[in-house]
Amino acid sequence: MRRLGIWLSAFLIAGSMASAIGVVYVKYLTRLLFIDLQALRAEREEVDVEWDNLRLEQAALTTNALVERRARQQLEMHLPVRGDIRIIDGGRP
Repeated sequence: MRRLGIWLSAFLIAGSMASAIGVVYVKYLTRLLFIDLQALRAEREEVDVEWDNLRLEQAALTTNALVERRARQQLEMHLPVRGDIRIIDGGRP
């Protein structure tokens, strides 16, 4: 019976040690994943700032006054006079 107690104690000690090593390893992996998560959050923040800047730039470039000025200067477009406008009936009932 004494020999069984020694084996049982050794088995329990080995199990406890394996469990402790497993806990330390999982904690290490958790820290690595947390570092990756923080890096991804920082990258997302940078991308969000860049996206906001691009949206502001697009809004500035597509204002009606800017589009109209470019159409007049670069494409030599103009608003038609009343006599140049033709209204076509589409033939729909």
